[in-house]
Amino acid sequence: MTTPVEPKEAFPYQPPSDEIRQKYRHIFELKGPLAARFFKVLFDKVVAIIMLAVAAPILLALKIAFLIEGWLIPENAGPMFFYYNAVSAGKIIPKYKIRLIKQKYIEPEGAKRHDWIAFSAEWTPDSRTHVGEFVKKFYLDELPQFWSVLVGDMSVVGPRPIAILHYERDRAQGNVTRSLLRGGAFGLGSYQQGYA
Repeated sequence: MTTPVEPKEAFPYQPPSDEIRQKYRHIFELKGPLAARFFKVLFDKVVAIIMLAVAAPILLALKIAFLIEGWLIPENAGPMFFYYNAVSAGKIIPKYKIRLIKQKYIEPEGAKRHDWIAFSAEWTPDSRTHVGEFVKKFYLDELPQFWSVLVGDMSVVGPRPIAILHYERDRAQGNVTRSLLRGGAFGLGSYQQGYA
């Protein structure tokens, strides 16, 4: 097993321009995450409960499909869920997802540490299981994140929670969004399919 290489497509963030830094200087001077607002938290929890209730039969059907595929094709067997460490409002959280790829494409040591790079083969279609290909096509791998919304690690709308290595690169470029705002299940990154 070779060490995974970060896909070149992954999260190409750009540093803020001097004009943006100047115009929004008060934002760049903030030192910690913004306080959660009551109605936003309430909205998040209500939506998360509804989405998890709607998702439950879908997840059950996917679990059965995972089991059948794993029985028919042993190399595709394995757990349905996994998480990697991501950052939301400057805090490391578990970002839950549905596994898309065959076990042989997961780097074991990195997976034990819950590093995103260990699972980055999901960017390569050939690495995916049959169920994983279906899940990716309809973005169903994001459904478990509503659990994170329910427990308060994420919000329904906000910047995408990104892996620690991407967060550190983003901060080094001068971006502050993910240190200030709780990560979202939906946001510009979802709309642009991972590029914001």
